[in-house]
Amino acid sequence: MRRRTFLRTLGAAAALAAGADAAAQRAGAGASSAPVTRKGRIKQGLWRVNFGESTTLSFDDMCREAARLGVHGFDLIGPEDWPTLRRHGLEPLLVGTGGVTFEDGIIHPEVHDQIEQSIRPYIDMCAAEGIRTIITIGGQRRGMSFSEGADNAVAFLNRIKGQLEERGVTIAIENMNNRLTDPRFGREDQIFGHWDWGVEVCERVGSPNVKLVCDIYHLQIMDGDLARRIRESIRWIAHFHTAGVPTRNEIDGTQEINYRYLAEVIAELDYDGYVSHEWRPSPGRDPLESIAQALEIMDV
Repeated sequence: MRRRTFLRTLGAAAALAAGADAAAQRAGAGASSAPVTRKGRIKQGLWRVNFGESTTLSFDDMCREAARLGVHGFDLIGPEDWPTLRRHGLEPLLVGTGGVTFEDGIIHPEVHDQIEQSIRPYIDMCAAEGIRTIITIGGQRRGMSFSEGADNAVAFLNRIKGQLEERGVTIAIENMNNRLTDPRFGREDQIFGHWDWGVEVCERVGSPNVKLVCDIYHLQIMDGDLARRIRESIRWIAHFHTAGVPTRNEIDGTQEINYRYLAEVIAELDYDGYVSHEWRPSPGRDPLESIAQALEIMDV
């Protein structure tokens, strides 16, 4: 090969390599390639929303990054994507039950039969897949009193608690704030707004497999006094969700909740469930950097 030809070839190869390196840097902006080892006192999970609405990452990419960052799994991932999770050593941490809507939750007797028909085979499927927690919703009151709603919820949960206990699956009712009617921030007319309502339902059902999802964002908006409420009701909490208040973005110092302190509170309690991040990245911020920061905040 002539020297001039060799130099042209070498220059082209160098340019290609430089372009590949730049592309790799763009794809992994804000993230190190080294795996992160977590302390393990708080087992953390993610949602797809953490990666931003305009993300170009596939779910496979999200799982790869989550596994590298020491995450245990994702919430509300459908059965079609469970193999992708497990290919990366992750798990479905909290899954939907089907048959329950924000409007018609477990407080409405007219849909109890329909919900039961859909949820019983789902419990069996989750048990067979080794999934331990499913989520449900109280529902809109539509004029119903809180006491009547509690009675109806207890009646429904008593119908299925035997199967839950036998199959080793826990159903968890999620609290929501009903002060903010924009569905990005709250849920209008939901009965399970104030925390004590859900605790009362669990106490009346009296099953180790009927518990609550403690959404810290919603709890702060409705009741506050977070540390005391978490400590006093930890036996009824199956799962936690995080998001910053007031904007439902990152859980850092731009928001009013001290999540580092709450992580210490949870870590000191008898709790073996997960804390999953449900916040949305703020405009202009790198979602991968925000995810890494949130995981570090809770890694006490």
